[in-house]
Amino acid sequence: MGTWVLLLPLLFAAAAQAQGTVCSVNKTSLTVKENTNPGEPLLDIYVPEGQQVTLGPSSTLFAFRIQGNQLFLNVTPDYEANTMLLAHLECRSGDAVVTQLKVFVSVLDVNDNPPRFPYETKVWEVPEDTRVNTTVISETELEAQDQDKDYVLFYTLQEVTLGASSFFSLVGVNRPALRLDRSLDLERWPNMTFRLLARDTQNETTEPSHTATATLVLEVQPVDLRPPWFLPCSYSDAFVCIHAQYRGAVPTGHRLPGPLILHPGPVYAVDGDRGIDQPIKYSIISGNEDSTFSISADSGNLTMTKSIPNAKTFLLVVKGEQADNTRYSVTQVTVEARNANGSVPHFTQSLYRGTVGLGSGVGVVIKDAADPSQPLRIRAQDPEFPDLNSAITYQITNNSNFRMEGEVVLTAASLEQAGVFYAEVKANNTVTSGTAATVVEIQVSEQEPSPTGTSPPTSPGSSRSTWTPEGRPDGGQAGDRRFSEGEMAVLGGVLGAALLLALIALTVLVYKHYGHRLICSSGRVLEPQPQGFDNQAFLNDSDDANWAPAPSPSPSHAQPAPPEPKPPSPETPRRVPEAPATAADGGSPAAVRSILTKERRPEGGYKAVWFGEDIGAEADVVVLNTPASEAGGAGDSGSEGSGDEAADAQDAPGTDSIHF
Repeated sequence: MGTWVLLLPLLFAAAAQAQGTVCSVNKTSLTVKENTNPGEPLLDIYVPEGQQVTLGPSSTLFAFRIQGNQLFLNVTPDYEANTMLLAHLECRSGDAVVTQLKVFVSVLDVNDNPPRFPYETKVWEVPEDTRVNTTVISETELEAQDQDKDYVLFYTLQEVTLGASSFFSLVGVNRPALRLDRSLDLERWPNMTFRLLARDTQNETTEPSHTATATLVLEVQPVDLRPPWFLPCSYSDAFVCIHAQYRGAVPTGHRLPGPLILHPGPVYAVDGDRGIDQPIKYSIISGNEDSTFSISADSGNLTMTKSIPNAKTFLLVVKGEQADNTRYSVTQVTVEARNANGSVPHFTQSLYRGTVGLGSGVGVVIKDAADPSQPLRIRAQDPEFPDLNSAITYQITNNSNFRMEGEVVLTAASLEQAGVFYAEVKANNTVTSGTAATVVEIQVSEQEPSPTGTSPPTSPGSSRSTWTPEGRPDGGQAGDRRFSEGEMAVLGGVLGAALLLALIALTVLVYKHYGHRLICSSGRVLEPQPQGFDNQAFLNDSDDANWAPAPSPSPSHAQPAPPEPKPPSPETPRRVPEAPATAADGGSPAAVRSILTKERRPEGGYKAVWFGEDIGAEADVVVLNTPASEAGGAGDSGSEGSGDEAADAQDAPGTDSIHF
């Protein structure tokens, strides 16, 4: 035991001497983060004197270098390329290898790569009848890739088409499979666009964080879901449309040559699935008694095969079926056969205005005054049987300068005189024999009028063609009616003289029958007081009384002869004119007297309304027609008579009494 104690110091001394003769490092295992700057040394190498250290053949190629006695990284470490680097150190003395060392460098992963989608835009077709909760696009087709190993990506679906997020969603935040959440609607949402975002961190604020985006376009593919729809129709939802029903009228005893005109329009249906748009075939399945009507299988035009002798109503059930015979719909067409007698055409305007240039020859089209770039069209319609509008013919009946060609007005003669011409256009329904007439006003001028629809004034020397429907009792065709200025002046003078004689005769009759009522007394007039109770109906602004009763309304234009005047009765009140005021009034207190009184006063030259003592008593308006001198004297008297005197004054000559 004592011997080993003596040998221990010698052994330690030998070990220390041996360490000083070989290469050594303080670490054989290191860790570095990827993307580390290679400029910093990894470790120091102890190399004895007389030896050299080199990289052995098993070292990671080009990964290290030795400068002096220090080990350096020769490249920027990349975890995705190499997770472990090996430095093989050899210490040599001459050509002999004295010592070999292995240094292991582990590369730590860093989030330095953004995720990437293998596509920029993905277009995906989705059938319209796809069931809800179906996975439309799988996860493997949509997921992004990240070069960082052991990564986890987080996905977000962002709508580009407004409202599209209600149809689709992702299965999970880490699972980008696309799922249908709502039934598709091709009509309203034929395609929808989304933006798919991938992030390599759960939170946006985490650093470093990288994102990637891609575009998804979902195109809804049509599927045969809906039957044909008869137009016009109103939508109750995306799959049901309440289609139209049609109605029309035809005349009895006539077979219309063309398709029936129906309301609200012709029989027409379309495939309810607009993306498929199958052609529609039409047929009548019921209600077609005696095969009176036929329908075009391709167009849906309804025509008559025979005339209908009596008035009746047909209820036709029309079927519209897709050409592939997969779906169909039916609607009802109501056709009413009516008696055509008495049905007359109708013009939309009572006066049409046209224009044409001076000097126009035969066959020139009359232009519309409201729009000179368009021809003037005269069109009548049969309100009961619109199918018969094509059977209406037109004719100008009273002016040989113009003629009708269909609905267009043409010149029938050379127009050498400027002016405004009128012509009657007659419309005749050749089926119902109904007729209607209208007037066309044609301006012939050197300068085209502005498109305002108004006729410019006739220039001096121009002629006018006159037309009066009432002036043609025979209803036949009339020739031109033109009058010169001299003839028109003579006619105007005769009419003016006749009017003057009529006014004179009327004035004589009125004076003869009502003259005594129009004579007003020359008494003083009552001046209105601001706070009084004067009846303003009895106040005249003029000095001379000139009142006459208003004429009674009469249904005819001629004034009837005034009836013989009847003597006034106590039960019939009448208005009388008030006497004019004179300078003799002088503003004295007696000159301004109230017309309201409870006592009758016999003085002349004024009018008064007398009221009884009680509410039920009669009230008289008394007008005393006395000479001006007497009226002045009466005005100076300030006394009031008794009731008996007032009664005597009522019975006096020249006194009018009105009872209320």
